[in-house]
Amino acid sequence: MILGIGSDLANIDRIARTLERFGDRFRLRVFTPAEIATAERRPRAVAATYAKRWAAKEACSKALGTGLRMGIAWRDMAVTNLATGQPQMRLTGWAADRLAALTPPGHAAHVHVTLTDDHPWAQAVVVIEARPREP
Repeated sequence: MILGIGSDLANIDRIARTLERFGDRFRLRVFTPAEIATAERRPRAVAATYAKRWAAKEACSKALGTGLRMGIAWRDMAVTNLATGQPQMRLTGWAADRLAALTPPGHAAHVHVTLTDDHPWAQAVVVIEARPREP
């Protein structure tokens, strides 16, 4: 069953200006060390990489049914990648607690995320699914 769906569209140029203006203050407030390392390894797409992750965090907070309020923190939601490149959402802290509260007994939650960008836009969609646990 679907527990939540969220989407977000971020402007890459706006994120680039924010990075120029606030630098590490912005990076460290919003992104995990792994997300920062991923973005900084992509010299031709630094802002686009951050913008996609920003959009994913916004989309995830919407899928959780809260938006960015009620105690959720930016760094409670992180985008990682499998070896194949497929993005994954990792939830910790309050976001993980909220996910647990949404998940019906006897079910396991799965957070699906997809990212894309086409300058000047970055987009993310998050779907939270609950699957019955195997006996």
